[in-house]
Amino acid sequence: MAEGVLSPGVNLEAFSQAIAAIQALRSSVTRVFDCLKDGMRNKETLEGREKGFVAALQESLHSVSRDLGELERLSNLVGKPSENHPLHNSGLLSLDPVQDKTPLYSQLLQAYKWSNKLQYHAGLASGLLNQQSLKRSANQMGVSAKRRPKAQPTTLVLPPQYVDDVINRIDRMFPEMSIQLSRPNGTSAMLLVTLGKVLKVIVVMRSLFIDRTIVKGYNENVYTEDGKVTDHATTALLHYQLPQMPDVVVRSFMTWLRSYIKLFQAPCQRCGKFLQDGLPPTWRDFRTLEAFHDTCRQ
Repeated sequence: MAEGVLSPGVNLEAFSQAIAAIQALRSSVTRVFDCLKDGMRNKETLEGREKGFVAALQESLHSVSRDLGELERLSNLVGKPSENHPLHNSGLLSLDPVQDKTPLYSQLLQAYKWSNKLQYHAGLASGLLNQQSLKRSANQMGVSAKRRPKAQPTTLVLPPQYVDDVINRIDRMFPEMSIQLSRPNGTSAMLLVTLGKVLKVIVVMRSLFIDRTIVKGYNENVYTEDGKVTDHATTALLHYQLPQMPDVVVRSFMTWLRSYIKLFQAPCQRCGKFLQDGLPPTWRDFRTLEAFHDTCRQ
């Protein structure tokens, strides 16, 4: 199995010789330390002991140099593995005998290379974007200043008078929709929205943020179980979210709600039918306000 792993790009014969060269180098280094450990022994005169010690040490160092040179030569002949990124211990995955069925290692390498390339290109793009300064002329600033809407209060607690003004403006926008505002529990507002003779909607608001909505038929009891349109209205509340401009959220929701004025007159845009399982198309697209049956919108 080891041969199958090392064969791509590796000289196995030189690899075996390199292992032997490492063993020879270790032996040579061991002899050097043994020579230093023994010192000047077994000589009668001091001069003889010094000459013998120096000669033995030189011979040992020459052996180390020779073995090290041989190891460097063999290391150049061994070659390099085909993969340049062992990914630490994940390289052990390449030893899996079922590599054809679970090519985890090759997939990891591919993901690693792709991630490095993505990081490199992202760095280049960031440098280019930082070099481009956004410049505006005086005329552009004038136009944008004219079109810029008035600064809206961004706090969660808005003055009741401000909330009343927003609701009154929305009420005037849609003649076929009447909005009655009341505050039964202090500052929180509750809206009773009557859409022609089609629907009645209760909208519970916390300041200018809509908390909940209940949609009923024109003659239905508001205390009965909620239906499909109520579920769709709740979904619309989650869709229209802009905390910085809550008045835009309320206006967008009311525009979406107004599209139900033709609940029993508009056919489904998918199947073209007015009724499906006895129900009209109760879903309204958030962007186009087109009518769909609940099953046809998916």
